[in-house]
Amino acid sequence: MTAISLMDPSPTVLKPTDTISTAIQEIMQHRYRQVPVVAEDGSFLGVFGVNCLLKLVLPKAAIMEKGLTSLSFVYETLGDLHQRLQGMEHEPISICMKQDVEIVTPDTSLVETLLVLYRNRTSIPVVDPENNKLLGMISYWDVGEKILSAKG
Repeated sequence: MTAISLMDPSPTVLKPTDTISTAIQEIMQHRYRQVPVVAEDGSFLGVFGVNCLLKLVLPKAAIMEKGLTSLSFVYETLGDLHQRLQGMEHEPISICMKQDVEIVTPDTSLVETLLVLYRNRTSIPVVDPENNKLLGMISYWDVGEKILSAKG
């Protein structure tokens, strides 16, 4: 068994020009931790996820290199965070999508695929090594369904 037998071949995808608002809708509606980002031709570019959303609402001093290590003195409300996020909602997701993502190929073995899933603690893209096209995504739910339905 290989990665291709575990994946969802029709994952939700975003384009790098999609807005933060569009990405938020997908993430919140489906409770995704991250969504793959593809070019117009289906080439895999990276992922957009909840960490980017956190980055957008945190004070800049907390996320800059060698920035603050504690924010215990900062008192902001959920309304403040909402306003900060609203100010970014029309920006393209490319401003903070993650490009250095560990992937698997369709023929990655079952156990190696599970190890990558374990190490990354989030869904993993299945990418064709020949043309860099996204073939699908593998989530904990996909793996859980397959394992629970397998007969020994």
